[in-house]
Amino acid sequence: MKIYIPQSWKNELKYDIQKSYFKDLTTFVKQEYNSAKCFPPEQNIFSAFTLCTFDAVKVVIIGQDPYHGEGQANGLCFSVADKVKHPPSLKNIFIEMEADLEIPYPISGNLEYLAKQGVLLLNATLTVRAHQAGSHQNKGWEQFTDTVIDKISKEKKEVIFLLWGGFAKKKIKLIDQTKHTVFTSGHPSPLSANRGFWFGNKHFSKTNTVLKSKNKKEIIW
Repeated sequence: MKIYIPQSWKNELKYDIQKSYFKDLTTFVKQEYNSAKCFPPEQNIFSAFTLCTFDAVKVVIIGQDPYHGEGQANGLCFSVADKVKHPPSLKNIFIEMEADLEIPYPISGNLEYLAKQGVLLLNATLTVRAHQAGSHQNKGWEQFTDTVIDKISKEKKEVIFLLWGGFAKKKIKLIDQTKHTVFTSGHPSPLSANRGFWFGNKHFSKTNTVLKSKNKKEIIW
């Protein structure tokens, strides 16, 4: 198994990936993939970075853990592979997107089309054992992805961060709000959405309004 970080990100993260914690993390991940069924497929672990280069990042959406069901996770937070049933959180994202932008509900739950437009779809933990939610948490992934967020905040300007739910909102401490825009809301999971903390946040149109004001290309959601 090869741990592949695209060159555009490796240039930014070269000091972190040389640290002992990252070496321990990669050893752990390799052992897990060799001994158990894990998701996403190993070639997709760094898809968020492969599909959205550091220079291209305009929007960051932060998730917590990859989907742990068969055939779901594809390396992008909230995203599933083509032809896979939409999980409840993704379904609520699409419902809000549909209402906010007056666009048709998407057929595919694969969000690669967003990543290719500069939306970094970043899970805090990039891998998981099959059917064991949170099984790869506290192994080093969080330190790595916190570094990613911190690096974006420090090295880039005018990035829009969408923080959905309590876990993502904690990442606000890593973001320089004098340089970047942060939108927060409840999580799109049914528990939060059905209590009124998700629907109506209009984060998709708000994001495009900010991008337009900065003379940047709007996202085709």
